[in-house]
Amino acid sequence: MKLAAALIGLSLLTLATGTARAEGSNEIRIGQTLPYSGPASGFGAIGRTQEAFFEKVNAEGGINGRKVKFITLDDAYSPPKTVEQTRKLVEQDEVLMMFGSLGTATNSAVQRYLNGKKVPQLFVLSGATKWADPQKYPWTMPGMAAYESEGVVYAKHVLRTRPSAKIAILSQNDDFGRDYVAGFKRALGEKGASMIVAEQTYETSAPTISSQLSTLKASGADVLFGVVLGKFTSQMIKGVAEIGWKPELFFVPTSASSISFLEPAGLDNAVGLISSSNQKDTMDPQWASDPGVKEYFAFMKQYMPTADLSNSNYAAGYHYATLLMRVLTACKDDFSRDNIMRQAASLKEVKLPLLLPGMSVTTGPDDYLPFQQLQLRRFNGKSWVGFGDVLDDR
Repeated sequence: MKLAAALIGLSLLTLATGTARAEGSNEIRIGQTLPYSGPASGFGAIGRTQEAFFEKVNAEGGINGRKVKFITLDDAYSPPKTVEQTRKLVEQDEVLMMFGSLGTATNSAVQRYLNGKKVPQLFVLSGATKWADPQKYPWTMPGMAAYESEGVVYAKHVLRTRPSAKIAILSQNDDFGRDYVAGFKRALGEKGASMIVAEQTYETSAPTISSQLSTLKASGADVLFGVVLGKFTSQMIKGVAEIGWKPELFFVPTSASSISFLEPAGLDNAVGLISSSNQKDTMDPQWASDPGVKEYFAFMKQYMPTADLSNSNYAAGYHYATLLMRVLTACKDDFSRDNIMRQAASLKEVKLPLLLPGMSVTTGPDDYLPFQQLQLRRFNGKSWVGFGDVLDDR
């Protein structure tokens, strides 16, 4: 028993020593896991951009006199690998925090571990509502607009422009689909019971969704909200056109709005499609003279001159890095993990270079959602065009 007590004491001492090293170092050590290999490897561009970003920060003197050591590791989008790499980052590399790791399943695999160790898990790249739960997981904060928030924005547009609409919903049968639908129904309120005339779901293993689309069209709905991903985006857009259904309003989530999903369906079939965004499209000519976009291009030209600028993942990496910079700068001389979370949870109307005009980031001790504003955008056959006012989930 004495031996067991001694081992426990040694373990606690080791943990405390590691925490002290992470917090007391003159170097700000930041960890991250991303898929640099496997089917989601395209998202690796986010981390490479952030490596270059912190290289620039260090060249300019660091943050409050401290240099940044940014360590981003490949998890191949596999939860077991995420666990392995996260433990390495925390226990061997002694990072102060985790930042901008991608995926719902991958981040879920390490959320309890990081909260148990009181290691900040900042700006998770997933829109699942579960990341904004400061009571249960005070060390985890999301970095994307919540899927529920996006659903709210679409419902507000329906209520404002077509209050007598007959709505059909097609959604993926998982947390992704349920979160969007929950927000959509919440914003419709009591009117939802009469406005929603049909609902269908699909499994990600299904070969097609043609039967669901036929059922939804037969309901007589004139508004379609399709909570779809990947190949099902293409199938839905093409399928709706093939059965001659022309909803007055046709929504898809931001995560399904990539041109790469629209092209297989035929861009002509996607004309009029509605989605949303909170970030400037750096390739859109309307932002060519925008100071924030010009700043981004200057950075890319100097630090990533061979990057394909049409790849929006580079802009996303830059965007989230500028958000983290605001938190770290606000820490001043106190880089304890407690203070990092305190600053992350006290952002007040923070403007970022690539945020759309009229938008800002605000958080609080009981409100961990940094992005709650979106602007609707409509596809014109070539690109997405923003319209209307900035909408939010408040």
